[in-house]
Amino acid sequence: MSQPSLAHYSEFQEILSKYHVSEHAKQVLADIKLALLVAPTSGGKNTIIRHQLETSRYYYVVSDTTRPPRQNDGVMEQNGKEYWFRTEDEVLTDLRAGDYLEAELIHGQQVSGISIRELEEARQQGKIAITDVDLEGIHHVMAAKPDTVAIMLIPPSFDEWQRRLARRGQMPPHELKRRLESAQKLFEDGLRQRYYHFVITDDIEQSAQIVDAIIDGKLNPHQGRATGLIQQIQERLSEKLQSLDRI
Repeated sequence: MSQPSLAHYSEFQEILSKYHVSEHAKQVLADIKLALLVAPTSGGKNTIIRHQLETSRYYYVVSDTTRPPRQNDGVMEQNGKEYWFRTEDEVLTDLRAGDYLEAELIHGQQVSGISIRELEEARQQGKIAITDVDLEGIHHVMAAKPDTVAIMLIPPSFDEWQRRLARRGQMPPHELKRRLESAQKLFEDGLRQRYYHFVITDDIEQSAQIVDAIIDGKLNPHQGRATGLIQQIQERLSEKLQSLDRI
């Protein structure tokens, strides 16, 4: 196992183990509407978010990270687009002040999180704050702001999900297994937690409209059939993971 590359690893570990948002942060959180999307790899969350941002209703919350920019498909990441790239000292200062909604140590090598600074910007613009988050992140957010609209995107079928995954390009079996195991945990959480709204991503235009409706507190036509669909996908997913174990 590689050693942590964070210079202040121990300090991050300590502060995150007992982290609480500040009173100022609580006031900001009380004054905004926040929507979080979670999905398995190739579940459609980036496509849905891009669609929502075409309207004037939403502000995309860009997370902070301590890692440096890197190239994706030959294009260098940009500050303020993929992430806000910040120094360890800057992130530590804001963590000590309680100015993150949530933050995580990732693989012991970086810290990433949702800054209250970004949520203040959404409030100033009078927009709905929207972003995507992983499983651990959504648990932290729901603890800090229980009225967050948590939306889990569900593929229309296991086979279609696998086709979408395949379109991302060939990946080593261990990487595919890691992503599928993460999806398994996500689906299990979806069946366990009561706060998720489910959207089945069979048609992007329609799915985006349903996301809008959920955020506005309207009826969700996908909620009733999503539970059965998740269970069906889980069964096929377990079989797929067993086959990968044999490789």
